[in-house]
Amino acid sequence: MSVWLPGAPCTPVACVESTASRTVLPWAVLRLVTVVVLVLAGVVASPVGPWIPAGVIRVWSRAVVRASGVRIRATGGPAPATGGLLLVANHISWLDIPLLAGVRPARTIAKKEIRDWPVAGALAANGCLFIERDRLRALPGTVARIADVLRRGKAVAVFPEGSTWCGRAQGPFRRAVFQAALDAGARVQPVRIRYRDAAGAASTAPAYVGDDSLLTSLWRVCSARGLVAEVEVLPVIEPGTHPDRRLLAAAAGARVMSGTPYGHPRASHEFPASRGSSDVRDGIMARVPTT
Repeated sequence: MSVWLPGAPCTPVACVESTASRTVLPWAVLRLVTVVVLVLAGVVASPVGPWIPAGVIRVWSRAVVRASGVRIRATGGPAPATGGLLLVANHISWLDIPLLAGVRPARTIAKKEIRDWPVAGALAANGCLFIERDRLRALPGTVARIADVLRRGKAVAVFPEGSTWCGRAQGPFRRAVFQAALDAGARVQPVRIRYRDAAGAASTAPAYVGDDSLLTSLWRVCSARGLVAEVEVLPVIEPGTHPDRRLLAAAAGARVMSGTPYGHPRASHEFPASRGSSDVRDGIMARVPTT
């Protein structure tokens, strides 16, 4: 438990469903290998990340998700393409990170320990703002760094719940990071992420919670059939509409919690999964807990 990373009650045993419908083993292995190759390509390219066009980053991010066998259904939006923007979303899976990058490439908040992780550390080094999650005194400095990035017209992506949840429940949005948006006079872009199975029911298979290992979560996703990631870009919150971080966090959280009722989406478009998905006919990273 820390200021930045509150605990969530979700655990793999209690919340995560077994993958009842599995794809053929060779396809699952191919998906897993493809995801790893794409992430390694991202590691190689990360030193020149600031100079890579946003469109290329979006394509790569969506490719990571699709390679794992997950279709992407995007609704709402688009998010503002320029200017300081705080992207905030609910947090369920490692898939959330490339999904948000597909909305708008952004710097992500990550715990400083990520720097030392194999593969993920190299990928995160040039794109993350690292935090010391157990030091309360470091909080104002971190907020100031985020505000500085926003003032320079860049985007910062955060998961204000502070921990991953299974998708059937959601935690409250923590307030601290919203102070950076207030200080910088930046817009806040709420994004709602949901996962569905082939029948359209809510799925917890992509959830990465509790003591779940990354490899277990990767395999569960890559071996599943018909998973769909729904990314709903909600109306942006303009600067000056909420006087303090408490009200701003509550407003963003309420939008993400409510979203658009399933079955009544706004204009949408889909990105099909990789060929390994049984549902094609219908159309890098380790978990980075954030503020």
